[in-house]
Amino acid sequence: MAPRIPKAELPAELKENMIKQLGEVPEPVEVVWHSPQVATSNLEFSARLSEWDAVDESLKSFAHMAVAGQVGCGWCLDVGYFQAQNQQLDLAKASQVPRWRESDVFAPLERDVLEYAEAMTNTPPTVTDELYAGLLGRLGPAGMVELTAYIAFVNMAARNNNAHGITSQGFSEACAIPLAARSGANGVASSA
Repeated sequence: MAPRIPKAELPAELKENMIKQLGEVPEPVEVVWHSPQVATSNLEFSARLSEWDAVDESLKSFAHMAVAGQVGCGWCLDVGYFQAQNQQLDLAKASQVPRWRESDVFAPLERDVLEYAEAMTNTPPTVTDELYAGLLGRLGPAGMVELTAYIAFVNMAARNNNAHGITSQGFSEACAIPLAARSGANGVASSA
C-alpha cells in the first residue's frame, strides 16, 4: 500500500545521511517532511531516545516490536527487527516478539516488559499496579520512567505511520532469522 500522502522531497544532505545510515530513506521521514518542523522535532527526539541508558537496549527493542505488532505498524516492526540485528541483540528472541506469549525464549523480566508495552498500548490502557510495581522493583525509578516514555513514543510513531498508510519497507529482509507471525487474528493483546 502506498502512503496516503505523497512523499515530500528531502534536503539532499538529509537524504544522503539517511541512505548512509539505513541504505535508503525511511518512508515516515519522507511523508512527515511535508512539515519540516514536525519532521525535525521527531528526528531530534528519536535521536535522543538512543542516548537513554537506564534500560537495557534489548528490553526497549522488544517493547518497540510489541507495540508495533499490536498497533499493526508493519513499518515499525520491520525496522525494529532490523535495528535489533544492527544492535547485535538476540535475533532468536527478537524474532519471537510477535508471538511472545506462546514462545518459551523470554526471561521473566522480558515477558513483563512485553506485557507492559502491550498494556500501555491497549485502548484504554490496562497497566495494573502489580505489573508496574514488579517492573519498578527490577528496573528502578529511572528505568521505569525511561521505559514508559520510550513505549509512549513508539505508540505515537506507530499510530502516526498507520494513519499515513506507511507499511513495511523491507528492512527486516536483511535479517538471518525470519520474523514470526503475530498470534491471534484481531491484533489486540489479551489483558491476561
